[in-house]
Amino acid sequence: MKRIAILTGAGMSAESGIRTFRDANGLWEDHDVMDVASPEGWRKDRKLVLDFYNARRAQLNEVEPNEGHKQLVRLEEKFQVNIITQNVDDLHERAGSSNILHLHGELRKVRSLGNPKLIYDWEKPCNEGDLCEEGHQLRPHIVWFGEAVPLLEPAAELVAQSEIVVIIGTSMQVYPAASLVGFAPRGASIYYIDPFPQINWELEQRSNLKVIEKKATIGVKELVDALLNDS
Repeated sequence: MKRIAILTGAGMSAESGIRTFRDANGLWEDHDVMDVASPEGWRKDRKLVLDFYNARRAQLNEVEPNEGHKQLVRLEEKFQVNIITQNVDDLHERAGSSNILHLHGELRKVRSLGNPKLIYDWEKPCNEGDLCEEGHQLRPHIVWFGEAVPLLEPAAELVAQSEIVVIIGTSMQVYPAASLVGFAPRGASIYYIDPFPQINWELEQRSNLKVIEKKATIGVKELVDALLNDS
């Protein structure tokens, strides 16, 4: 069974109603991203950061997986599929995909400020004074700007093992995530689905690249149909 690595970004979830920040002049839900998605923002105003992610977590109850998410599940009929997403929502899980690696963390989880290995599933609001079992404040389980990406190496390994790599709804400008396609085997087929694709250095090196200039709900179905028919 062939392996497919699928790299998804904000454009994957945008059609479900989750707003992106790179399309809005650096604002994410009307906040400067550095105020709510950086260690500096956390040190400056913990309550603002906690309130922001509490609102984003609650928003997940108001949105549903779109057709793009649902179409990716079909690939599991004939392929070993691994989804590597930059998104912190749970729409891939709710659509029914089996193997998902969240590169930048998850909204429905929090972790200990003093022990990053203590990670908890979390549905309710997380507030100042909510502590881990060791007595440390809990923070959003999100990789902020300026922080290391702990799952980058496992993600690179998944890409390196894949015969097909699919990129959906990402600008290919956010590093280190944008570098993952560079780990694909030289003979791998690369597909890039985005209405406004941006070809970065890693993609420029690939002769076997096919760009589908469509939004996820349309382009993903087109590609899934083609891959299933060819397998």
